Amino acid sequence: MVTSLSIETPSAKPFRKTGDPVELTSESPLHPRRKSRRIMVGPVPVGGGAPISVQSMTNTLTADVPATLQQIAELTAAGCDIVRVAVPSQDDADALPEICRKSPIPVIADIHFQSKYVFQAIDAGCAAVRVNPGNIRKFDQVGPDICKAATDAGISLRIGVNAGSLDKELYAKYGGPTPEALVASALKEARMFEDVGFHDFKISVKHHDVITMVQTYRLLASKGDWPLHLGVTEAGPQWQGTIKSCLAFGALLAEGIGDTIRVSLSAPPVEEVKVGCKLLEYMGLRPRKFDIISCPSCGRAQVDVIQLASAVTEGLKDITAPIRVAVMGCIVNGPGEAREADLGVASGNGKGQIFIKGKVIKTVPEDQIVETLLTIANDIAAQMESEGKVPEGSTGPVVVPIQHPGR
Repeated sequence: MVTSLSIETPSAKPFRKTGDPVELTSESPLHPRRKSRRIMVGPVPVGGGAPISVQSMTNTLTADVPATLQQIAELTAAGCDIVRVAVPSQDDADALPEICRKSPIPVIADIHFQSKYVFQAIDAGCAAVRVNPGNIRKFDQVGPDICKAATDAGISLRIGVNAGSLDKELYAKYGGPTPEALVASALKEARMFEDVGFHDFKISVKHHDVITMVQTYRLLASKGDWPLHLGVTEAGPQWQGTIKSCLAFGALLAEGIGDTIRVSLSAPPVEEVKVGCKLLEYMGLRPRKFDIISCPSCGRAQVDVIQLASAVTEGLKDITAPIRVAVMGCIVNGPGEAREADLGVASGNGKGQIFIKGKVIKTVPEDQIVETLLTIANDIAAQMESEGKVPEGSTGPVVVPIQHPGR
């Protein structure tokens, strides 16, 4: 558990009004980012080329304020930019003011069915509200009031549909939750907001099937400039959901589509954030932090690579300095990979050659490899910290590479 991270960090400044210009932009090395309009989720810009943010959702009872704040602190430490909390009851709504006041990252209230909770969430200081027009009672009547309240508070909204909650008429018309059906639903909702002059919203069109999800977001992206929240809904257990999310997000982000993401896993929320952050790192959309390279087990390996890599990974799990450690167990690729890393070991014949920046500094017995790597890695990280090479607050969100217009 994260016990040392302060969760009492109320902002001294009010939220920026949504849509205000912000200089921060982030480009993909693979494809120009899709041009979308910018909204704000508290101080976090979404869309308009802003760095792609990582979201997750607490799984605590929101009414249990200490437990919810503790989990938000853990998510923040893992790199989460924005957190969503469920508000299915009055007790949950009543807990929002304290949660919003003490949360170190912007809080989105997740509202279904009861429109009164939307207004309470706005009054409580939530940075945004996820509102589902399809299941809010008499939304055609309360929708304009929600838009006015959000505008007056300077907050944004999230709308959109999941495959499992598609309108029955659209389901029948299109024969199921097809890309065309999901996009038709999203466009219908968007028009409901835009008809009353409200534009500060992002859209999600989630599906559990990777191919359908990608096709749906591609189609929606071609219809307008709304910022898009990416997600594979009900993605499944951790290993399965990770694969699905990486495939879908990778395909879309490689085309410049997507402004904020949530990896949905049947796993602790922190695991969602870890996957999301690493995905963005490996796609060049966030700066690389600590990374470990290890070879697969194979018949050439002369050490237990699986055990060796697991021990090093566990021992360095709290490193945030952007160093790359290579754990290799074969004479074919081992020396080359170890030389390319900041720190590496090429193992074999009961010993390991330790490399720093391409040079062998020592050879140690196999049973000393892990201890040696951990000691040197921590020394390198400490030196980088003292030299100011580790961004301040690197346990939280880091949203570069950054480009400033006109430079």
